[in-house]
Amino acid sequence: MKRPRTLLLGLLGRLSHLPREYDEPIRAELFSIERLEQHAESLALAQRVTAEPGAGRPLTARLRDNGRVLLAQYRAIGAAIREQHAITPAAEWLVDNFHIVEQQIREIHDDLPRGYYRQLPKLEAGPLAGYPRVFGLAWAFVAHTDSRFEPETLGRFVRAYQRVQPLTIGELWAVAITLRIVLVENLRRAAELISDSRTARREADMLAEHLLGLNGSAADVQMAMLRPFESTPLSRPFAVQLAQRLRDHDPAVTPALRWLDERLAAQGTTADDLVRLELQRQGAMNVTVRNVITSMRLMSAVEWTEFFESVSLVDANLRADTDFAAMDFPTRDRYRHAIEELARGSGQSELEVARRAILATKCAAGEDRHEEGATLERTRDPGYYLIAKGRRNFEAALGFRAPLRDRLAQAIADAGILGYASATILVTAAVVALTCLFVWQLGAGAAVVALLALLALVPASEVAIAFVNHGVNRHVGAKGLPGLELAGGVPRSLRTMVVVPMLLTTVRDVEEQIERLEVHHLACAEGDLRFALLSDWTDSTTESTAEDEELLAAAAAGITNLNRRYEPALDGDRFLLMHRRRVWNQSEGKWIGWERKRGKLHELNRLLRGATDTTFVSVGARPRSVPSGVRYVITLDADT
Repeated sequence: MKRPRTLLLGLLGRLSHLPREYDEPIRAELFSIERLEQHAESLALAQRVTAEPGAGRPLTARLRDNGRVLLAQYRAIGAAIREQHAITPAAEWLVDNFHIVEQQIREIHDDLPRGYYRQLPKLEAGPLAGYPRVFGLAWAFVAHTDSRFEPETLGRFVRAYQRVQPLTIGELWAVAITLRIVLVENLRRAAELISDSRTARREADMLAEHLLGLNGSAADVQMAMLRPFESTPLSRPFAVQLAQRLRDHDPAVTPALRWLDERLAAQGTTADDLVRLELQRQGAMNVTVRNVITSMRLMSAVEWTEFFESVSLVDANLRADTDFAAMDFPTRDRYRHAIEELARGSGQSELEVARRAILATKCAAGEDRHEEGATLERTRDPGYYLIAKGRRNFEAALGFRAPLRDRLAQAIADAGILGYASATILVTAAVVALTCLFVWQLGAGAAVVALLALLALVPASEVAIAFVNHGVNRHVGAKGLPGLELAGGVPRSLRTMVVVPMLLTTVRDVEEQIERLEVHHLACAEGDLRFALLSDWTDSTTESTAEDEELLAAAAAGITNLNRRYEPALDGDRFLLMHRRRVWNQSEGKWIGWERKRGKLHELNRLLRGATDTTFVSVGARPRSVPSGVRYVITLDADT
């Protein structure tokens, strides 16, 4: 059996029950939604941002550290479970849902590049000085909701903030990212406290076991074991666990219980008070961890583009005064990116840039200016000034000054192939010149340098082409055409016909094209869309062949079947068969469909515009007819 002094020293060497400095969970007074909105307005009044965004204080280092700490706590809890130790419900939430935490950390790293972070306005003063303003917004939301995320609540909080201080487009996109960062931070703090409490309880159990193992036979030894704990306050989990272990024993036999009561009285509390407070703390911790995990899971299911557009003041202004809402999301996003760029280069706010673009459309409407042949009056749409031909005049009106590299890229783009070739020649010359200069400084003669310059032209040009291509792709790049959302389908005013030109070769081929036409319909079944097979017979030495009628009948039967299976369009059949007769082609010495595919499309356009002299024929007993008011024709190749 170990001697008491040896036992004491061994126990003290393993104990770390003393209170450690940990950041408390991000948790404050729980607010109602109305009080939360008031707090958002107060926060907007109090927060001041720096004149220039700049790098600020980085969040990535803390995020990486949070990931390491949470992984270590996950492993520690797993080890405790394997050793059949009791764990709290909060620890169970963490270990059961750690995969969600890892996913959130990965998404934060992916969605917060350094360049984007630099552009976010930073707080000028306060405990979060140097961090993005939107980070402080997310921190306040988490604190006063106890980490419980609800999209509607967050939306009202952000809108209330913007009643006092508008947020930039970049900040609104960063709401989700910073909210994830704060939730991870809060979970890390909770996990550390959970771990510290678990360690303190385990050490209290160790001390209690040794004290009770003495069987009351050595009171002086018990007091000697307790003496080192008199210099500092006892941590709450340690004191509660020790009190619970010693509570059912006689103080005369176990003087440690009397000692514990005296120590707690010196700290201004009692064992009963500590037990009550510890239970409350554990309950609050369980709720916080549960809310964090639940919020992380819900955030992954939220459509953040819809949230952004519901709280964006720029979007609200554009929707109220223009046809911005009718555009599809990529187009709306291009408008927003243009507004951000113009605001940064002109010193104007994003809201002011949006208002100026709207004002330009109203002025254009008053002057009745529009481009001939345009389906939309371009000058009456803000996109004309943000991303189209009106951009340069709008930049001048704003006093916009683009960065040097953007000006160079735009100059090359405006110059077209001449600018591309000039840039390539200049880079090639620079590479050759630097190479020759280096060789010249090494002592080579003029003849050697001239020969080297000649030999270096080809590899230098390859380097130059790669360099210029990289710059063009990065700073110019391809941009999609603006488009309409058409969320409810194609309206009657934009009636569209989708046509598939084909040759009637075999019945099997006809059936395949009918099936593909059905697939096209199912891919966009809403709105005023018509689908047509635009067919010819194959070339022949005679005006007709024995197979012609069979193939045409198969195509007609397939179209009739589709019209029977699907509801009709607004004023006629949704599926059409448009077939042409053969005509004699003198140069080829054959009967063919006039001008083949190009001729089909040309004659179709003439037919839709009212021509009566095309080679299209009636199919079966039905007279030849086409829908009226078709605005657009979309042609799809039969083999793609």
